[in-house]
Amino acid sequence: MAKNSKENIVRTFINRNVERQLVKKYLLEETKDAGFGGLSFTRTPEGEKILLEAEHVGRVIGTRGRIINELSRRLEEDFDLYQPKLEVAQVEEPRLNAQVMASRLASSLERGWFFRRAGNSTAMNVMSAGARGCLIVLSGKLSGARHRTQKFQSGHIKYCGETALTTMDVGYAVATKKLGTIGCTVAIMRAGTKLPSEITIKTREESGLDPLPHDYEITVSESESVEPEANTLTEDEIVESVVDAVVEFEAEMKSEDAKQEEE
Repeated sequence: MAKNSKENIVRTFINRNVERQLVKKYLLEETKDAGFGGLSFTRTPEGEKILLEAEHVGRVIGTRGRIINELSRRLEEDFDLYQPKLEVAQVEEPRLNAQVMASRLASSLERGWFFRRAGNSTAMNVMSAGARGCLIVLSGKLSGARHRTQKFQSGHIKYCGETALTTMDVGYAVATKKLGTIGCTVAIMRAGTKLPSEITIKTREESGLDPLPHDYEITVSESESVEPEANTLTEDEIVESVVDAVVEFEAEMKSEDAKQEEE
């Protein structure tokens, strides 16, 4: 009995995630012209709250809310959501939104841009907006009948692990051309991201802590330079002092020789 209950719980979570992916795909297709920027779900006792980010909010709402009311009705009927409440928010910086840039890239390719020009231009726009890194992957029939993959990267990029999941935003769009479809993937490392390897050492004062008892300040003062005294002896006095020193030395040597002979 317990095993069946656990399986039912797991199946419920799986079905819920599949349902959300289908809703995201549907809203992406319906609001593609408005600049779809992302989707977030929040379950509340009053119903399912869905927050949609778009570059052009007016195109999602429509005249007197006609479009957004129709989308809410379709979500409730086609996807069997419990009292869905669809809300729309403005994308703050479209160039830092991976999904918006992926849609723009796909639109550029469909309009006839060369894939190298479109990829490099997208990467430059993302980095100029303040992103720490950008990775663009184009996959499909880019310049001929053969399938190929082309990457454009700039800045700092994380490919896998928890760091990539928490710091990288990924968007995907499809460009339809005469030769076939081209997958456009844009991954952006958000502006102001602090990586685990970046460590900042703060003092106790910067951290708001009291100084330790043995903490003290060392002050180093520059010592005043003392100039040597100038030599005031004349040449004759110098010669006399040297002669006197030589005479004293000879006298001491003679006295030591005399003592040794007596012994």
